[in-house]
Amino acid sequence: MPVESGPHSLRPNLSTLASSTSGTHTNRSPSASWSSLRQGLVRRPLVLVMGIITIAITSFVAADYIIAIPADVQATFVGRQSCVECHSTQSHAFAGSHHDLAMDIATDRTVLGDFNDVEFVNDGIVSRLYRDGDRFMISTEGPTGEMEDFEVKYVFGVDPLQQYMVEFDRPDDAAPNEVGRLQVLRISWDTNAKKWFYLRPPDVPEKLEPGDPLHWTGVAQRWQTMCADCHSTNLQRNFDVKTLTYRTTFSEIDVSCESCHGPASLHLELARSGSLFWDRNHGFGLAALKGDDPTTQLESCAPCHSRRGVMDATFQAGDRYCDHYNLELLRSDTYHHDGQIKDEVYVFGSFVQSKMYHKGIRCTDCHDPHTLEMKHPGNETCTSCHQHSAGKYDVPSHHHHEVGTAGAMCVNCHMPHTTYMAVDARRDHSLRVPRPDLSVKFGTPNACSSCHVRDQLEQLPTEQHASLELYQDWLAMAAEDETIASAIAKTDQWCDEACEKWYGADRQTPAHYGEVLARLRRGDSSAIASALKLVTRPPTDVTPVLARATALDELMQQQPREAVRAAEELLEQSNEHPILRATAARAMSVASPRDAVDRLMPLLEPESQDPSRLVRSEAARALVSSGGYELVRGRRRTIVDDAVEMVRDELMVASDRGGAHMGWAMLCEQRGKYLGAVKAYQDAIRVEPETTGPRTNLAALYESLLSESGRNATARQAVDAITGGDAAVLRQQAQLLRAAELPLLRRDAELARDNADIQYRYGLALYLAGKFSEAEARIRRAVALAPDVEVFQTALRLLQEEVARRSPSKSL
Repeated sequence: MPVESGPHSLRPNLSTLASSTSGTHTNRSPSASWSSLRQGLVRRPLVLVMGIITIAITSFVAADYIIAIPADVQATFVGRQSCVECHSTQSHAFAGSHHDLAMDIATDRTVLGDFNDVEFVNDGIVSRLYRDGDRFMISTEGPTGEMEDFEVKYVFGVDPLQQYMVEFDRPDDAAPNEVGRLQVLRISWDTNAKKWFYLRPPDVPEKLEPGDPLHWTGVAQRWQTMCADCHSTNLQRNFDVKTLTYRTTFSEIDVSCESCHGPASLHLELARSGSLFWDRNHGFGLAALKGDDPTTQLESCAPCHSRRGVMDATFQAGDRYCDHYNLELLRSDTYHHDGQIKDEVYVFGSFVQSKMYHKGIRCTDCHDPHTLEMKHPGNETCTSCHQHSAGKYDVPSHHHHEVGTAGAMCVNCHMPHTTYMAVDARRDHSLRVPRPDLSVKFGTPNACSSCHVRDQLEQLPTEQHASLELYQDWLAMAAEDETIASAIAKTDQWCDEACEKWYGADRQTPAHYGEVLARLRRGDSSAIASALKLVTRPPTDVTPVLARATALDELMQQQPREAVRAAEELLEQSNEHPILRATAARAMSVASPRDAVDRLMPLLEPESQDPSRLVRSEAARALVSSGGYELVRGRRRTIVDDAVEMVRDELMVASDRGGAHMGWAMLCEQRGKYLGAVKAYQDAIRVEPETTGPRTNLAALYESLLSESGRNATARQAVDAITGGDAAVLRQQAQLLRAAELPLLRRDAELARDNADIQYRYGLALYLAGKFSEAEARIRRAVALAPDVEVFQTALRLLQEEVARRSPSKSL
């Protein structure tokens, strides 16, 4: 019989001992039995103790895993010094990187420019850069047009240029960690050439006057509106619409660890906890940037490396991009027809067009994430992955250039650069094969011509050579100079023929979405079918979503009926990318009100709402602008109003811009909330008094309310609330608003003489002011710039007819 395992098992039992001498154990002596029993009694507590220890360890490990930080706990920012403790190697690599030096306080250590009492002249202004003790100073034209002395408080960037910032409107009670309005000087330091230069806005050769948004004291040069989000960590803009002041804060002045990895308080807590596991709710407390899916890493870099609208300023690494940002499509003013970069678009929009993106390549495959340098020198960054048969790519038989020359560099053919900010060359990340054949057909750029166009210089007047230093200079001047346009065309043809000779029957010239966009923009009706096919093709196709969305957007402008049909089909496909579904939702703004309600309400209703905020936002806007809002009642009206409030939150992220308040005013006006619209238009005028648009819109609203007040109770109530019952006051205010807008429109029309929309708007304003001959000239200019826009043609014809009626003996 075994020893009992109960509470008395450690003491021998006499009956048990007696029975042990009989049966099968009769051959064992009493002394052996006592020895065996003693050993058993000794082993039993060891087993028990081990069992207890095992259970305790198991319980501890289980508890260690089960006990977790609640899922709704939000991480906070702790600063890079907390990271150095465990990540010294990465911190050392990060020190001195462009992220580390994105912004800093102006000191002897950080200022690179020459402030040793030097003069700099631009547009007739003699500015002086000098020191006042420890302070860095500049004497230059201020916001009043007078020469003033300003202290440079901060430096911005490090290579290839450094800019300098002056603080204005600092509240008297501002805390030390708060920043007032910062304005970025246009006088900048070329860190390679080591000289001052004037950073002139593109296509604005004239002197910028104080009051112009582009003047260094204007809103276009304001740090908070143009730069701050991507050059600091945990930025809080904190703009007060009532006082028009900022109390901007950041946890770190530059782009630090937590900008990319997310706020690290939870990670720090977990790392110091001594736990065997990371947290089952929060993982290791940071964004998983190295996972199998490259999306998290790409979308953590994308917010600062993309041209986008901001919907929600709370983005942190690991969040979904389309819940916070609206990526710009391939607009004709920012991208060429085939998607190559034209204006500064900050990489992501071009990269998502690439085969690399579709193959799962991520930023850190090429770039060191901490130094930001390339992982390998020269062509090795490319050949470290493209190691096909020996000598396939990095040899003259592939690139057809002498080894060691610029033409033999992979990036010069597959990632040609465009220079921005006068000295900053940015490479196109669409990683495309050069297509001179498309250049011949549609005038798009190509990497071959970007080098070889200079071979045409000897055919041009010597005085033009200095202005044709960059390929982009040739492209810009070709629009108005037929000789330069011809030189580019000859180069494109020569390059196309060279490729034909090199590759012969093996040359690949597949159909490209750029052909469809180019034909659409030229008014080619035969391109509509191709565009529809491009838009509605299955999402498994490698055609970039940006190209498909752009084609739909172009169709919406030119063929709204076809665009609505395609949009309805896309909205049925829940697996389509949010960018494409959002464009489809926007396209429903040109549908009938009933169709808009039928297609868009399911995207907003709780039981079926789209998971992407971007899609819901566009659906809410389209429901209002289509007129569908008027058809919904009760619970559905409440749902739409809640969605529109979400849009208001998005707009107010940029509450320091007049356009944000204008956007909200129009949504209020379209929903019949006239007093809200009036206030929003007035806020737009206060926030940006030099911008065009809000005065014209507010004047038009006043005039509409006066017209409707006789038959519309809501309009009559609004008029009474605004004027106290004196309708004549409203009419006078409308006239004053239009008069105040006219010089601003004239300024814009003179600065953007090739912008058809601006010329048209100015023409209409002149017409309303009774200046018919000037109005006719501006609208005629709009027609010449955009002959395919029917509304311009119609306005010109109606204006001519009205002038003829007013002066039967005269004609325009």
